[in-house]
Amino acid sequence: MKPFLTILKEIWSRLSWLDAVCTAFVGVGLLVAIFRINGGVFSFLEYLAVLAGLYLILRFVGWWRNRLLWSLRNRLIVAYLFIAVVPIVSIVILVVLAARILYSQLGAYLLYEDLHQRIALVTDIAEHIAIAHETLPPSITLDESERVLAAESHAVHDRELPGLQITFSNDFSLLGKVASGKNSFSGLLQEGDSLSLISLRRIQDPKQQRVVVMRVPIADLGHKPSTNDQLVTSEFLSTIAPDLGVIQLNLMEKYEGTAPQGVLYSSGGTQYRVAGRVVATSRALQAPVFWFDSPVNVVSRLDSVFVAKDGTVDLARPLLAVSNARPSRLNARIFTSLGELRSSYVIFFVLVGIIFLLIEAVAWTTGIVLTRRITRAVADLYQATQYVQTGDFSHRIQVERMDQLGVLADSFNQMTGSIGTLIEEQNKRQRLENEISIAREVQNQLFPSTLPSVPGVEIEAICRAARSVSGDYYDFIQLSPTHVAIAIADISGKGISAALLMASLQAALRSQALTDGSESLSTAELVARLNKHLVRNTGDDRFATFFIAVYDSATRTLRYTNAGHLPSFLICNGSAHLLDKGGMVLGVLDDYVYEQGELRVAPDSLLIGYSDGLVEPENVYGEEFGIARLKEAAIRVHHAKPLMVAESLMAAAEEWAGTPEQADDMTVIVTRLR
Repeated sequence: MKPFLTILKEIWSRLSWLDAVCTAFVGVGLLVAIFRINGGVFSFLEYLAVLAGLYLILRFVGWWRNRLLWSLRNRLIVAYLFIAVVPIVSIVILVVLAARILYSQLGAYLLYEDLHQRIALVTDIAEHIAIAHETLPPSITLDESERVLAAESHAVHDRELPGLQITFSNDFSLLGKVASGKNSFSGLLQEGDSLSLISLRRIQDPKQQRVVVMRVPIADLGHKPSTNDQLVTSEFLSTIAPDLGVIQLNLMEKYEGTAPQGVLYSSGGTQYRVAGRVVATSRALQAPVFWFDSPVNVVSRLDSVFVAKDGTVDLARPLLAVSNARPSRLNARIFTSLGELRSSYVIFFVLVGIIFLLIEAVAWTTGIVLTRRITRAVADLYQATQYVQTGDFSHRIQVERMDQLGVLADSFNQMTGSIGTLIEEQNKRQRLENEISIAREVQNQLFPSTLPSVPGVEIEAICRAARSVSGDYYDFIQLSPTHVAIAIADISGKGISAALLMASLQAALRSQALTDGSESLSTAELVARLNKHLVRNTGDDRFATFFIAVYDSATRTLRYTNAGHLPSFLICNGSAHLLDKGGMVLGVLDDYVYEQGELRVAPDSLLIGYSDGLVEPENVYGEEFGIARLKEAAIRVHHAKPLMVAESLMAAAEEWAGTPEQADDMTVIVTRLR
């Protein structure tokens, strides 16, 4: 792991000038905040420091993201998070939210249903009392009948309806206000500062019209200051919806002020605020069954009828009921309705959950294993590239599985092996080129470095090798003050082997030509000796064509022998004379007898010797340049200097071929005989 200072230096080296300026602004802003310096300029500096800090945070997040995602393993982990974990977590969160919403609605339903069951209960009691009152015998007085009916109802329903009040009255004003012309009313009623569950019913008595009033008081705020924080306990609320926890009823009043107070609730285009809170006594949230049995909040709207002190009536005054509940209690309430199949459904749900967890575990394990395999293969490839970078091509990646990554690793191993082989071959080729370069330097030293000084003789020669070294050989040897030997040869093959044979031929020729009296030696005898030397010192598949001419400037006599070489020619008076007497090539037969040709040379003649590379170039139609065209080209320029003649002949051959590339060594010797 890198030291902290090293990481800081690396981060600092990556900062641009803008990053440095923003860092400076942040530093200044921190100093201003620490020392609490106030003022227009310093406030502006704090503002700039905040902007610079936001910019640096974005830069750091981008740098950290690039650094984190550089590793393939981290990329795969992030990919798995977004592909698998994030959707699952999102689904789980969605399910939890949906469950809490459903539990909240279920709790609201239980509260609403239980409260309306109590309303239905008081409605039934009032109806039963009215029917019983009408069927009593005339002998019973009105007071006695009402007292008996009230006592019976109290005896039966006081436990379900704590605080139940049963009264009979001749006053129909309240019923007329809340019943809208009907003979009965049941529901929640707010009368000023009090809240009660009430049922009003008209009794059709033949003697006297009466109203039975069934009232269960819930709250009375009349004797206490009405504030938003007022809490009034209610015994009635302690008996409803036992599956819920704490229950609180929020009494609402219309809000008509200019300044809002507390939370405002809108209903039907009218705004309301909390006038008081009624809390059930002896109620508490149940203990959790398991650690994630967290409570859910339940909010339910109840409708009530509000009768103000001045007699005005609001038939739809909202009443907010707030409570909480444990999901485990609500689940128990739900599953109690499943009867005998309840345990089966629970077991089935648990089994499905276990299977889901097992599938998820298998998926995670598979993802981790595949990630490790992929990242390990990539790490092995990266490590192998480091070996290659250092020049070590012997390192091989261990292939464990022949999947696509395994085939890639095997291909990498083959590639490094091929590269190692190519480098070895390149090294061998380099050594060979060095050897060839040395051979070329040695061969260049074999060609004559100085021209012979014979009166009336001008010699020029050009040799262009097809490869690094040439198999053609030419030489000029001054035998005496008036004698000069001119030789040209073409060694079989090309390259190093031909160059070695050329060196051997050059050594043998000079050893014979530089002995005393060699100027009078027959050229045929000289060629015969060279032939024996090659036959005895070379293989059967090695030979050489050879032409040698000895010119005596005193007598203007030219003696020559042509051993299988293309015939040189002598140009004089505008015509060319072929020099073709001699015999077969050197290095084949040991005792072969060669012939010497001799002729007198006219003044200002031109002797031209050449190798087959000068006459064998072909044009686009496959036609060779040939000896005839060479002679014609030489005759056209035979009055020029020997060097110009040699260059002209080379240019003519290249022009005929149409390309500067050579298939064979090209050599030409031009000798002016004055």
